[in-house]
Amino acid sequence: MNLRELLLATLLGLAASALPAAAATPAAALPGDSAYRLSDAYTDQSGREFQLADGRGRVRLVAMFYTSCRYVCPLIIDSAKGVEHALTPAERARLGVLLVSLDPARDDVAALRSVFDKRRLDPARWTLARTEAAGVRKLAAVLGVRYRALADGEFNHTSAMVLLDRDGSVLARTEKLGSVPDPAFLAAVKAALAAK
Repeated sequence: MNLRELLLATLLGLAASALPAAAATPAAALPGDSAYRLSDAYTDQSGREFQLADGRGRVRLVAMFYTSCRYVCPLIIDSAKGVEHALTPAERARLGVLLVSLDPARDDVAALRSVFDKRRLDPARWTLARTEAAGVRKLAAVLGVRYRALADGEFNHTSAMVLLDRDGSVLARTEKLGSVPDPAFLAAVKAALAAK
């Protein structure tokens, strides 16, 4: 077991142990490496509260960003849009895109909504979300995203898109950004969408 797998197992074990016994039963059916074992509360761009496991059953692209970023984070959105545009309409309809803020202190619902509207994201597929700082740390660990806050309010962070299967397990990741998708990552997305 490598260090990342050990950290993931520890985080997921802690998350599962914090659940009441009745709530732990459905999570037990999830794979051991599923991000959906994390039980933190999230809020989306419309103010709706949810948990990651609410997305179970749908293939998802997940990335971490922050709304005040002017350089890399808009490229993350462009990259996810590039993947979407490379899919057939039927494939696109089965894909969810989740972007979670690294900056919960400043990224409230209004900030998320502003980016959502400005970028003209489709609410049927796209979710911009925030969670508390502890939830950010746990999700970043599961996704392999490293980040740190800078003195000027910006963040240094891994710019990655992560593909989760229907049960929340990581299938693939890419750090190649841009409107033209990474071919290997796109192939993994198409394969995941085709899987029954």
